Amino acid sequence: MSEDFSSTLPHHVRSLPLKTLRGDFAALQSTPTGGEHRGTVLLLPGYTGSKEEFVPLLPDMVDAGYRAVAIDARGQNETAGPDDEEAYRQEALAQDVLAQVEALGGPVHLLGHSMGGQVARAAVLTDPRHFLSLTLLSSGPARVGEERQLQLKLLLGALETMTMTQVWEAMQASRPAPASPAEAERLRTRWLRTHPSHLRVVGRQLLSEPDRTPELAAVASLPRHVLYGDQDDTWTTVELEDMATRLNAHRTVLRGVGHSPNLQRPTETARALIGFWSGLVAG
Repeated sequence: MSEDFSSTLPHHVRSLPLKTLRGDFAALQSTPTGGEHRGTVLLLPGYTGSKEEFVPLLPDMVDAGYRAVAIDARGQNETAGPDDEEAYRQEALAQDVLAQVEALGGPVHLLGHSMGGQVARAAVLTDPRHFLSLTLLSSGPARVGEERQLQLKLLLGALETMTMTQVWEAMQASRPAPASPAEAERLRTRWLRTHPSHLRVVGRQLLSEPDRTPELAAVASLPRHVLYGDQDDTWTTVELEDMATRLNAHRTVLRGVGHSPNLQRPTETARALIGFWSGLVAG
């Protein structure tokens, strides 16, 4: 039986299923208990990530008056998914996001990390009326960079011939060890919960994602925020800066930070997000 990590969550974070017209999605929710409620934030994780990677951001968000809801995508970690690859195409994942917003009583501030940012973009382009703003967190304009392309191709090849356990063991042989045995077990459990069809379809999408920046820029009514670290290694900072310029987006660059500001500099990241959202209200 897999270890239950819910007991390690902060006291203000609740694990729950978000029930939607497109099925149930595993979620973590943090809700202000007093004072002004300033809106809802929906957080979408990256390719091999999960909702737990947003937990470090939640204390500041809830203290600032925002209800924050982090989701596991269909077939990702604790959200079940079918074998059918059609369920994981970007259009289907975008429809899932729209259903999640409806279940939350939208509209919401939408944030997507890495691959989650490209799904968030697709959801906005499907129906922008559901969103108060869009934040692309370490999420670039098109397919990932050359080094990530090579890693993805190796992973997709391995998934065709190996079990999820075998792939995990092969990946760990070439990576630094996690900080602790508990963290190693958490990451392994997350990996084994994720559906291989999700990994295959979304991985192929990351290798072929077109640049939809002009389409997103044309959604004139939507405030946009591009936030990334200056040491990002999935897209170049040149690409990220150019995308922000073309989107006429608010831009935050965190110095000395890589691809996961939410984990590396959570307080600074949360403050940048809150400042962006608060500025929309003030404006």
